[in-house]
Amino acid sequence: MGDLSGYREDAVRFLNQAGASIGDVLEVQTDWGTVTGTLVPRYAYGVGDYIVLKLKSGYNVGLSLSGLKSAKVKEKGEKPSFTAPLPPKPAKGLPRVLILGTGGTIASRIDYKTGAVHPAVSSAELHSLVPELSEIARVEPEIMFDILSENITPKHWTKLAQRVKKAVDDGVDGVVITHGTDTLGYTAAALSFALAGVPIPVILVGAQRSSDRPSSDAPLNLLASTYVAGRAEFSGVYVAMHLGEDDDKVVFHRGNRVRKNHTSRRDAFVSVGVPFAAVWGRSGLEFVGEGLPKRGGPFKPRVRFDEGVALLKFYPSMAGSLVAAAKKGGAKALIVEGTGLGHVDKEVMQELRAFVKGGRLVFMTSQCIEGRVDLNVYATGRDLLEAGVIPLEDMLSETALVKAMWALGNSTSIDKAKELIISDITGETTTRTFPEKK
Repeated sequence: MGDLSGYREDAVRFLNQAGASIGDVLEVQTDWGTVTGTLVPRYAYGVGDYIVLKLKSGYNVGLSLSGLKSAKVKEKGEKPSFTAPLPPKPAKGLPRVLILGTGGTIASRIDYKTGAVHPAVSSAELHSLVPELSEIARVEPEIMFDILSENITPKHWTKLAQRVKKAVDDGVDGVVITHGTDTLGYTAAALSFALAGVPIPVILVGAQRSSDRPSSDAPLNLLASTYVAGRAEFSGVYVAMHLGEDDDKVVFHRGNRVRKNHTSRRDAFVSVGVPFAAVWGRSGLEFVGEGLPKRGGPFKPRVRFDEGVALLKFYPSMAGSLVAAAKKGGAKALIVEGTGLGHVDKEVMQELRAFVKGGRLVFMTSQCIEGRVDLNVYATGRDLLEAGVIPLEDMLSETALVKAMWALGNSTSIDKAKELIISDITGETTTRTFPEKK
């Protein structure tokens, strides 16, 4: 029996009949024709009745056993190994850019033997992914974590902020942080507060398509991020992703005004309520927004986070006991996503009132993407104000959650934390909504 990593039951029997192993080129007869491709591993805990072939085009195809007639090995595969080409010597005078990996696919390579995505851990491997990097910066890659983005916690945010501080002290010109896209916005918001006043660009970047796919957005996103981190005249924390579906421009979003609005498009991220910070094209920066902080200046990071904050989204028939459960779970502050201008029903309002009376904080954001909270328009809003609920203008709920964790972690009292949360630290709230729609 050959290596059939991830395959089970009927699929194993079908492949054993052909004498197939992972890495072999198979010719498979189906009900609708012949398919030829390399047998690749598959996820072991999925359904067991299909096989996966990698086609010459680079795409994978899953074939249900119910439609397969036979298979034969056309070519035995050798165990692939990855040998990165030696990167050219970077030219003198290029900026230094530290690239920190956290486990996202963008700065990773595919092992076609195992199907796994491995972090690019050396300059040679990064060069193999994006050869142009050696023309724009002296890249210094370092793996901080190798985890899925949904497993990143405030403890990881603290470690990232501390590492960026060390990089600033070491004279690095910019930092790029590769990150899975699902929680990229949370980490960007967290670092925008922890690194407030950072004198260099800190760019968080992800990829929607893995680097083994012809449509991958990883190389362009990484190239643009490295360029801006090393060469841009502005500083601060930003998120870099494709501007559109075309593979030619990358947009830079402010770190605490961005959210992922699509599950799979390459331009999934949008700036909410503010213009783009910058746009990069293949010839360099094509647009830089007004009012971005310049490089340099004093820098004293505050990197602690307190996880005693909960985010609750109000919905019709929501049980008020959910608020009490958050209190019982140790929450010192609540971020509530209310409807419209920031509303909840009477039962939830009663529980919020009790939460505040217990010496805790409640802040109101809106479920609407655009616009801002206003608790002075309707009676419900005025009752919430009287109950001690604090409106957060047009702050994104995800940003509010992270900011509350940061404020509590860097304050000596609840009152001090409240002052930080309602203060504008790095542009997380605006004085007016952009763009104004007529």
